[in-house]
Amino acid sequence: MNAPDPTLERHKSGMRLVWVVPIAAAVVGIILLVNTWRERGPTVTITFENGEGLEVGKTLVKYRNVTIGRVSQVKLDADRTHVEVVADLAKSAADLAADGTHFWVVRPRIGVGWATGLDTLLSGAYIGVESGAGGAKRTQFSGMESPPPLPHRAAGRQLVLEATELGSVSVGAPVYFRRFHVGQVIDEYLDDKSHAARIVLFIDAPHDQAITRATRFWNASGVDVSINSDGLKVRSQSVASVLAGGVAFEEGPDVADADAPSAGADFLLYKDEPSAMAPPDGEPHMVRMRFDKALRGLTVGAPIEFVGVDIGSVTAIDVGYDAVSQRFPVFVTGKVFPRRMGLAYTTIHAGGKSDTDDDLARLTAQLVARGLRVQPHSGSLLTGRLYLALDFVPASPKIAFNPGARPIELPTLDGNLGELETGLNHIVAKINALPLHEVVAQANEDLRDLHGTLQSVNGGLLPRAVTTLGTLEDTLQTADALLTDDSPFRSNIEDTLGDLQYTLRSVKALADTLNRHPEALIRGRSKDASPTPATPQAPSP
Repeated sequence: MNAPDPTLERHKSGMRLVWVVPIAAAVVGIILLVNTWRERGPTVTITFENGEGLEVGKTLVKYRNVTIGRVSQVKLDADRTHVEVVADLAKSAADLAADGTHFWVVRPRIGVGWATGLDTLLSGAYIGVESGAGGAKRTQFSGMESPPPLPHRAAGRQLVLEATELGSVSVGAPVYFRRFHVGQVIDEYLDDKSHAARIVLFIDAPHDQAITRATRFWNASGVDVSINSDGLKVRSQSVASVLAGGVAFEEGPDVADADAPSAGADFLLYKDEPSAMAPPDGEPHMVRMRFDKALRGLTVGAPIEFVGVDIGSVTAIDVGYDAVSQRFPVFVTGKVFPRRMGLAYTTIHAGGKSDTDDDLARLTAQLVARGLRVQPHSGSLLTGRLYLALDFVPASPKIAFNPGARPIELPTLDGNLGELETGLNHIVAKINALPLHEVVAQANEDLRDLHGTLQSVNGGLLPRAVTTLGTLEDTLQTADALLTDDSPFRSNIEDTLGDLQYTLRSVKALADTLNRHPEALIRGRSKDASPTPATPQAPSP
């Protein structure tokens, strides 16, 4: 049989299944690329001083702790003084690439009473972002080396304080109101024009509503230790303010009493709470005083008091020369604040509304005519420090006062320090005149006699007394042993007493018989008169 010829069948051409997977992957890749391109935002370049902690592909860009981008490149700039960080932002954060936006590297920062960025110890550093008020688009930014004090526009009020010196107040220091933490110091700088220290505070809402024109601020750093009639007082706001400094504020007595700061500042920063709450000092005035005697113990900064009230301080001490008398007087220059006289100044002098040197000279002329003089007084006998006291001495001689002299020259009187020193010298001389050597010699002799007497007592009398006491103790112990209940001596005494009692009863019976029958002494006793002695009884113990 002939086999049939084989027939060839041709299949229709088409795509094989092996190409389905690559094509699907390509489609997915294209879709992802399109989505990435559609969601990709602007690329920004940020300049920092160094790139510590920044890694390509790992370091994130965050706004309010939400990731909005990633670092894609870190490189040196052309002059190799800074680091340029290129970051790709998300499309949703495109508005942040504009004027006013700030970038900084978030790293761990620890201070006294505060700490930030501690989460980066595990996750690594990231770039923080703070949006501005909005403006023109830009891609080049200069990064901040430290985070802004108040990111994301916190609710509250910003104030600028003026101080003569910064002290221990630093950025991040707490701000207290009635010992509650209500804000912090966010900046500090030196004013270019006035060269005064400027401290910028931020008071959190709603505590910022407590700020009025009568509010007083003071430096609450460290510990305030004072000693007065009430004893020792120690005051501080908190441990943080002791270590890192701080600022406190409170409502002042009156708005009219508040000192006005210079331009650019909102309030003054006082050195302590008493200074903040005190009435204003007003404008200072310079005065000059001449003393003909030495002023040992008077130093720059010594107080000047008016009837016990501190109204100023000594600013300079100079030695002059008087050609006429050929002597060397001491000239003392001081700074006084007439307003510290309080009600007396406002009452005596034009309501206290004028603070010129001419007005003060006219007021001083009136007071000098009534006996106002300056005297050095001892502030402490222990330290020898002096202070200048302005007081009225009616018996002082009249003196011509020149109201046109500048600085104003105040008349002086020699203090009573010389008299006090003379009196002390007299006391010391009298003490030296006492026969102290004879008294001491006699005391030594008496002590020697007393020492001999004590030795005699210790050597002879005390041993004999000890021996006598020992013998007495032995005798008492022997007597106690003889008188015990079971001792033979006590039993013998009891028997002897019983026999003696029996004998006495027999004698009594014989006496009774002879009393009734005296003839029995001659005839003998009859049978009827025979006495019957009582049976002896043992004595009761």
